Amino acid sequence: MYYALEYLQDMNIVTFVFVLASLVLLSAVFISKLSIDPLIEHIQNLQSLSKETLHELNLPISTINSNVAMIKKTTKDEKTLKRIARVESACAMLQKRYDELDYMIKKQSMQEIKEQIVLDELLQNRVDFLQHLYPDVIFMVKLEPTVIVCDKIGLEKVIDNLIDNGIKYSKGKSKSISITLKEKLLSVEDFGCGIDEVELVKIFERYYQSNKSVEGFGIGLSMVKRFCDKNGIELIIKSQIDKGTKVQMRFK
Repeated sequence: MYYALEYLQDMNIVTFVFVLASLVLLSAVFISKLSIDPLIEHIQNLQSLSKETLHELNLPISTINSNVAMIKKTTKDEKTLKRIARVESACAMLQKRYDELDYMIKKQSMQEIKEQIVLDELLQNRVDFLQHLYPDVIFMVKLEPTVIVCDKIGLEKVIDNLIDNGIKYSKGKSKSISITLKEKLLSVEDFGCGIDEVELVKIFERYYQSNKSVEGFGIGLSMVKRFCDKNGIELIIKSQIDKGTKVQMRFK
């Protein structure tokens, strides 16, 4: 203790402050490590449990699907076939939830989730799905065969969001949406109320809505922009008041 005090007396004030700050920083790092390590271990355990549970869910879904397919081949009764169709629909919903959970786990663990996608087929599947939700909407679809590498589930969410936005902002009872894909340029166009130049600058802000009367929380285009930035996709928006809005995504 005597030598420590004598050493401190020999130091100038700058050196003393530096040593003191270093000790405080080291103490803070040590305390933080004691606090964070159990939390990291807990998160890792949760991720491991989620992966194991997800793996176990895949087996019953596959079993149901394969058995339903076999029963369907040997059944001609219309009532039974309708029941089988409902089971198939429920399994498809379960499979969708499975895929989304798998996607979320991979995303949280920062795993690479890009894959090769036949974009024209994916777009047609999304249009077919949304047509059931919006039977009165006219979808004008023109797709060129296109293969890209991207985050499939994330892209599905973006496409659904763009089409859903176009429908919401369309005018009148007869609503139509144009979806085209050519030379890796995807265009989703509505013929609705449009957006003026002032609002066009703000549309990527989280919770911003150009039309307050339209139902929604204003987070869609913000999510689309983040996805495009992360995946190196050029995002272009063109709009005219009372003529409509065209959103384009240019893939590499």
